[in-house]
Formats: sequence, C-alpha cells, structure tokens
Amino acid sequence: MRLRWSGLSDRGRVRKSNEDSFLGVQFDAREAHLLGKLGEASLENADLAFAVSDGMGGALAGEFASRITVEKITRLLPRAFKQSASGLASGFGDVLAELFAQIHRALTHLGESYEECCGMGATLSLGWFTPGWLYFAHVGDSRIYWLPAAGGMKQLSEDDTFVGWLRRNGKLSEYEARNHPGRNRLQKALGGGNQFVEPQVGAVGCEKGDTFVFCTDGVMDGLFDNALEECLRAPGSARAPLDPAQRLVRAAVENSGRDNTTAMVVEVR
Repeated sequence: MRLRWSGLSDRGRVRKSNEDSFLGVQFDAREAHLLGKLGEASLENADLAFAVSDGMGGALAGEFASRITVEKITRLLPRAFKQSASGLASGFGDVLAELFAQIHRALTHLGESYEECCGMGATLSLGWFTPGWLYFAHVGDSRIYWLPAAGGMKQLSEDDTFVGWLRRNGKLSEYEARNHPGRNRLQKALGGGNQFVEPQVGAVGCEKGDTFVFCTDGVMDGLFDNALEECLRAPGSARAPLDPAQRLVRAAVENSGRDNTTAMVVEVR
C-alpha cells in the first residue's frame, strides 16, 4: 500500500497574513522527517502522518502549532511505531490524545509567557496512516473527509462549534450552517485560554482507491460538500491537470477567498 499526497495553502483575497499551515511527516521506530508538499511513499516500512492547522489570536499561531506538532510527533509516534512492530498494542487513541495534550500545553505556555501570544490558539486535524488504517484526532473547525473508493463522501471530524452541533442534529441545512452568523465561534481549540481540551479520536479502515482530505475552514467557506467531492472525483478538463490540493484551494478561493484556505489531500494507491 502506497500513499500519494498534495498540499497547498493560500492567504485568500481578504486576509493580510496566512495563519494556516499544513504538514506531512514520515516516521519509523527510530526517527521522523518532514515531507514536501507533493510526494508518494510506501507504508511498508514506515508510517505517515498529515495535518492541517488554523491559527488564531496571533499571526504566528498556525506556524507555532505546526512546529510544536512536528516536535511532538517526532517524540511520540516513533515510540508507538516501535511498540506496534514489537507486537505490543500501541493504543493509538492514547497516543493521539497525549500528542494533542502536549501541543495544548505548549501553546498555552506560549500564550501565558509572551504578550504578543496572549490568547493564541489553533485548530488541528491530524491523520496517522498505517497499513490498512487511518487513525485520526481533531480539535476545532478544520475538517477531515473520507472519500471511499466505492463512492460517496463522509466527514470524519466533528466541528467544535454550536453551529456544527446544530448541523449534526439535523437542525440546520448545509446552506444554513454555512451562512449562520455564529459559524466561526469555536467551542474548543488548542491553547486559546482553554483549560482542558479533549480531542475527537477515531479510526477508519482504508483501502486502495480511498482519498482523505484535511482542510481548514477556508475550503468549506468556498465549497459545499458536493462541490468538494466533484473537484476530486470529476474535476473537469480545466482542473484535471492540477494536483488535488490545488483543485480544492483554487476553487475555494475563486468562490470565496474571505479566509486563509488550506488543503492536504492523501490518496491510497
């Protein structure tokens, strides 16, 4: 089983700075190293992790979240890989919960230590790929989508907003949720003055032909779910030559562009 990925982040047409970030990391029992924005790799001897983050309360919040995430992944996930390779239960849920807890503490410490970082926080949506499985963890209103090889699309992550709760419980349509005045009011984020943060953690089996999308809310602001799926499955002749992340980000910015817009698309091959 191999993974092919593409990532792109755009400031958009309104914001003066880009507080979004994305990352890819490949790791085994010994070490971890960063991946480029485009690439392909096997899962035979190493696992891969991908993430997107939307910073708030400071122009460097997203960048700090990415740096801290890389640091914590470098320490925690190789250890979990080694346990799994030794036949021990790695407890992916515990590993990811601890990863998010450490990032939350680090962002909170920065916010309390430096005036320019006061109130700084970030969303984080992260996926850890092993042969046959995606383990994921999430906090905030960035999203993780799963497009199975058989067709359709499912949102794996749950938006940590009141509007997201209304949408999940059938009280708002997708159109109403997208245009609701409180759609961007987060109930949960890493750092940001929150005392405790419990991430959503889950797992889904994956097979050849599946596609996974990690994206910030700028993508959803420009694309309804059906348009997002169409960009990936049936992009049309004009967008077909572009890599998947470029298709999503460019389409979202053209349609809206009010927010920073970031996507990381991972295809199972």
